[in-house]
Amino acid sequence: MEQTIRVAQEIAERVIRRAGKVAKDHFDQITCAEEKGIFGDVVTEVDHEAERIICDEISIRFPDHEIHSEERGHNGQKSDWLWMIDPLDGTNNFAIGLPIFSVSITLMYRSEPVLGVIYEPLVDRLFVASRGNGASCNLNPMKVQKKEQIHKGTIGWIQGHQVQNEEKAVRLRQHLDVCFKRMMRLWAPTLQWCMLAKGDTDGIVLYNSEGDDLYSGILMVKEAGAIVMDFEGIPFEGMNSEPYLIACHPDHRDYFLNVVREGMN
Repeated sequence: MEQTIRVAQEIAERVIRRAGKVAKDHFDQITCAEEKGIFGDVVTEVDHEAERIICDEISIRFPDHEIHSEERGHNGQKSDWLWMIDPLDGTNNFAIGLPIFSVSITLMYRSEPVLGVIYEPLVDRLFVASRGNGASCNLNPMKVQKKEQIHKGTIGWIQGHQVQNEEKAVRLRQHLDVCFKRMMRLWAPTLQWCMLAKGDTDGIVLYNSEGDDLYSGILMVKEAGAIVMDFEGIPFEGMNSEPYLIACHPDHRDYFLNVVREGMN
């Protein structure tokens, strides 16, 4: 198992840079973005090309592994090993020339993330986490930070496309907005997870947002020392198709739980 993860990491780091170069080379040059789904999400030719590069490489090296990617869907294999690929996390930003996007590769083993690799091509930041080995940014170890006055902290908000303006979500967002110095919605979830892991932000509240970009971020912050729990305070493990999560420094657990409970009532 450990050998598989080591080889997978070598391949993921190499191929994610190739996919990221495609995004970087085409940034601010997109002339057409197609709508997908019913909630206004979009896809570009860069999504497809980056996805092809990643999926083809993984398929050659690990032909028996399952692969699920944002645009292609499932490759039809059945395995304990599952790769989850988001070739362009933040496509909506990318399509309008906003330089906030990344590429995400996750390797799951029996529904638990064991490897997460996230690449931010415009600033050449490579984030890597493997189970039990910590998290790093360009080989520099990352550690979630404790803020002495957490109400003056900056947190990230992540919600699924299907949530839209659901009443409870709107109420919780508004409450969070007044309980912290700043609440960010980047529309590039993997970067919010990396910012928390790196110590640049102080927490994340995620409202029903599961997809190919989720588990690399969860592994990243856990390996950086954060806790990830549901809205009841139960540690989050495995996979969930409708997750409601809080991620923060362990010492801020009670504060976040109380704020979220207040916002949901």
